[in-house]
Amino acid sequence: MKLLVFLLLALLLATHSAAAETLNGNGALALTALVGNGSPSVGAVEKSGLLKLLDGKADFSFPAGKAITVAAEKVTCRAGNVDIAPHSCDLSFGGQVVSLKGRAAHELYATLAEVDIPPDGAAGSVSEAVSDLKCTIDTNEVKQKSGGGAECQYASAN
Repeated sequence: MKLLVFLLLALLLATHSAAAETLNGNGALALTALVGNGSPSVGAVEKSGLLKLLDGKADFSFPAGKAITVAAEKVTCRAGNVDIAPHSCDLSFGGQVVSLKGRAAHELYATLAEVDIPPDGAAGSVSEAVSDLKCTIDTNEVKQKSGGGAECQYASAN
């Protein structure tokens, strides 16, 4: 009986950690823009639109009914808590890894922390990570300034 309870508890914990989470609003927009800027599969027009929206500039046109989708297999950012200067992020896109350092990495790290991604720590560093990230931005809905148009789904990677 104890073995059965142990196995059920282990299964519940494993299922919970793999559960998809959803993020909406300004955090989703920021995360999409920052990850999308590094994505090899997001075009220049889409990257420009995402970064303009992140800068609060909605004065550009985008085809109605077309959304911008950004997907990453894994996003992992690290900051030092002993050596406090370095920041780094690795973004995995279908086998290709894009690395960010310095200010760009800190901006993404801070965004992950801001949207309540649980941190993980090791000796001398703290990390924020998500896996199976898929974000969708409807630029025309975001431009309506009603709080909608940005959604991300992800799994916790820590």
